[in-house]
Amino acid sequence: MSLEIKEQSEVSPFLSDAARSAAIDNKEKEIKDAQHENDDIMCGFWIFKGPLLQRFATETMYVTIYGVSGCFMAMCFAYFSGTITTLEKRYKIPTKTLGIISVGNDMTTMFGSALIGYYLRKVHRPRWMGIGLFTIVIFCLLNCSLHFIYGAGEDALKLTREFGDLQNITGNLTGSHKDQKLCMSEESTCMQENSIWGPQLILFGAQFILGIGQALFIVIGLAYMDDNTTKSKTPAMLSFSTFLRMLGPAVGYSLASVCLRWYIDPTTEPLIKPEDPRWLGAYWIGWLILAAITFLIACLMTLFPKELPSTRARRLKCEKDDIQNPMDQQMDLSLSGMWCSLKHLATNKVYVYNTFASILYFFGYMVYWIFTPKYIETQYQQSASMATMATGTVALGFSAGGVLLSGYIVSKYQPSARSMAAWNAIVDFLTVAGILCYVVIGCEGSDKLSSMAVTSADSCSASCHCEYVHYAPICSPNNDTYISACHAGCTDNTKDQLGRTLYTGCQCIAPSNSTSVPELQYAVDGPCHVDCFNQFLIFLAVMCFLKLVGASSKSTNLLIALRCIPPEEKSFALGVGSMVASLLGFIPSPIFYGWLIDKYCLVWGKTCSNKGNCWLYDTQALR
Repeated sequence: MSLEIKEQSEVSPFLSDAARSAAIDNKEKEIKDAQHENDDIMCGFWIFKGPLLQRFATETMYVTIYGVSGCFMAMCFAYFSGTITTLEKRYKIPTKTLGIISVGNDMTTMFGSALIGYYLRKVHRPRWMGIGLFTIVIFCLLNCSLHFIYGAGEDALKLTREFGDLQNITGNLTGSHKDQKLCMSEESTCMQENSIWGPQLILFGAQFILGIGQALFIVIGLAYMDDNTTKSKTPAMLSFSTFLRMLGPAVGYSLASVCLRWYIDPTTEPLIKPEDPRWLGAYWIGWLILAAITFLIACLMTLFPKELPSTRARRLKCEKDDIQNPMDQQMDLSLSGMWCSLKHLATNKVYVYNTFASILYFFGYMVYWIFTPKYIETQYQQSASMATMATGTVALGFSAGGVLLSGYIVSKYQPSARSMAAWNAIVDFLTVAGILCYVVIGCEGSDKLSSMAVTSADSCSASCHCEYVHYAPICSPNNDTYISACHAGCTDNTKDQLGRTLYTGCQCIAPSNSTSVPELQYAVDGPCHVDCFNQFLIFLAVMCFLKLVGASSKSTNLLIALRCIPPEEKSFALGVGSMVASLLGFIPSPIFYGWLIDKYCLVWGKTCSNKGNCWLYDTQALR
C-alpha cells in the first residue's frame, strides 16, 4: 500500500475535505519529522549506510576515532617541528621567519574558533570535523610539494658521490667550487639564490590552512564528545582521547627521525653522515604518509551520526520527565546574540581566570614544542634524527603516562574543582623549576665550537674574504672545528690515503708542535667529534619529568573549562578560549623566541639577497 493511501485510510471518513487535507498534511509532517529524527542517529551517508555501520554508533567508538584523529593531527604538528631544522637549512630560512610561519595556523584558529563555536552548534558536527581533517590532508600535500617544486637543492647535491664525480669529470672542482672554500686573495662574490620567498609562502599557506582544520576539529569535537557522553564517564573518556592524541607527537617525531635518516634525495649516495650539520634528511616522505592516513581517518569521522542513539534516548527521557534541555532552546544566531553570550562569558570568573592562566603557561612553555629538537641539535651536537626521536618517542611517552594517570585519579576519586585548580598551579611551579635546570645543563665541547667560530672570524682570516663562504666545517689536529677551510686560512687541498679531503697551508691553525711549520698546519674535511651524550641524557631526564608532570594537568584543566560554563554556551566558550589563546599565546610566543634564538647566531649562511639560515649558535648565551 502506498504511503498516500495508507495515510488516507487512517483519516476519519466523516471529516470534511478541508479537514481531511489538513489531517493528511499533519500526518505527513509527523512522518517526515520521524524520518529526520532517525536520520540524525544513523551512521553513514549516501550509499555508505546500513545496520552494520549502526553498531559502531557508540560513545566508546566515537571517543576512539576522535582520539585517533587527534593523534594524526598531532603527528602533523610534531612532524613539522621535527623537520624544522632541515627546512631552515634547505630553504635558508632564519628561525625568526620560521617562527612567523609556524603561527599561520594560530592566526586562522584565532579568527575562526569563535565563529565556528557560535554558528556551528546545531550542524552535523562529525561531517564538519571530517572537513577539518580533509584540510589537514591539504596541509600535508603542500608541505610535500616543496621538494617536487624546488628539488633537493644544489648545496645538498654537492655533497653526493654522483654530483662530486660529475664535478671531477667536468673539471669544476678546481674552479669556482674550490674558490668558495679556500682562502682568496681578492674579495669574494656573494652567492645568488634562485628563490627565497616561494618556499616561505607555501609553508605559511599550508599552516594557514591547517588552522582551519584545527579549529573545526577541536572546537566542534570536544563539544560533541561532552554532549554525547554520560557526565560521569566524561573524565575517563576525555583522558582516553587525550592519551590517544598524546601518542601522536611520539609517533610524529619517530616518523621524522626515520625519514631524516635518509638523504633528501634517496636516489643519490651522500658523502657525509647524518651526524654532519650539513646533512639534509628526506623530510618530504613523511608528509606523503601522513596525508594518506589522515584521508582515511577523515572518511571514518564523517560516518558518525548527528546525534548518538544513546544520547537521543537520554534526551527523550528528559523530555518525557519534563526536563528542558538548554540545547533544544531556540538560539539567537545574530551578532547581538553573540555579543550577549560574550558578555556572559566575561562575567564568568572561573572561565576568565582559567583561560588567562592557560595563556601564560602556553606562552612560556609551548614554544619548546617547536624548538626542542633544534635546541638538542645545537646544545648537545646530536643528529636531527636523534633529536626528534628523543623529543618524541621518549619524552612524549611520559606525557601519555601522565594523561592516563590523571584520568584514572580524577575518575576514581572525583576531586573538587578547587583541588584540580590547585594541582594545575603546582604543575606550573614545577615546570618553572625544571626549565631553570636547563640553564646549568651545558656541554664544554659545544661551547668550544662557539668560541672557535668567533676565533676563526678574527683578523687572521680577514684577508681571505670568507663572508659568503658556505658553511663547510673542518677539523684541525688540535681537535678544533673551523667554519670552513677559508676561515682557517687554508690555501690548498688534496686527498689522503683514506679518501678524505685534506686542507693544507692553513695559516690560522696553530701547529701541533712548538715549531711553526706551514706544512704541518692542515685540517680534515668535516667537524671534529664532540661528545655531549652524558649531558644530553641529563637534559632528557629532566625533560621527561616535566612531560610527566605537565601532562597530568591537561585533563583537569579542560574539565574546569567545560564544567564552569552552561551547556548551551560550551562550543562558543571553547571557541573564544581558543581565539584568545592564539592571539595572546600561540602567535607571539614562537615569533618572540625565534627572534631570541637568532640573536645568538654566530654563523649565517649569507646570500646576495638573504641572510639565510643560522649554522652555529653561541650555545652558552643561548642556554
